Amino acid sequence: MKYSANDIAHMIEHVPKIGNGYEELERLCLEAIEYQFAAMDCTEASVGFCKNILKGSGVKASATISFPLSQSSTAAKLFEAEEAIKAGADEIGFGVNILEVKAKNYNYIKNEMNEIVKLCKRDNLASKVTFENYYLSDEEKIWLCDIASEVEVGYVKTSTGFAPGGATVEDVKLMRAHVPSTIGVKASAGIRDLETLLVMVEAGATRIGTTSGVKIINKMREKNNI
Repeated sequence: MKYSANDIAHMIEHVPKIGNGYEELERLCLEAIEYQFAAMDCTEASVGFCKNILKGSGVKASATISFPLSQSSTAAKLFEAEEAIKAGADEIGFGVNILEVKAKNYNYIKNEMNEIVKLCKRDNLASKVTFENYYLSDEEKIWLCDIASEVEVGYVKTSTGFAPGGATVEDVKLMRAHVPSTIGVKASAGIRDLETLLVMVEAGATRIGTTSGVKIINKMREKNNI
């Protein structure tokens, strides 16, 4: 399938690097607006600042909570999600508690995912759950997809970028095969060039998290002589 630069830009979530100050965050938000990316990745602490810049641009402020380990209690995650929503978040990202995944505590994972998804649905926000696939077996990935499908999360996501490995084509295909078409698949971590991005999209990714969005879109425009 052939994609335009705009098609790809609308799939990209602009991810800031660790250690940025407000000046750099502002620059990245303005880039996200200029390139019309799908969203700007934020923390609960920075989402209000980013939202003020993004307001009216069509670019969503996507706040990630309990990042990157996702081993806060469910109550703490819900509190942080509420704070992010109050600050203007358009989307909420969170991760599964891998301790509970490894313990095969299906009910804990389902309850937590359901509570956060319900909170997002209350305000018509997209929810995104990260599995951190590097640490999981295919069996664990599939039952997490089953839970995500049952509670109707907005997106399932491959990785945080903090594990030794990031998104793989195999994982994107597996996740796409085990969630319905109403749930998006976000490939994140290690996607630094146009070729890798296109492979992930062809495998079924509908959202791409990357720090290299500007470089990727510029490369695409160059190839298309735009």
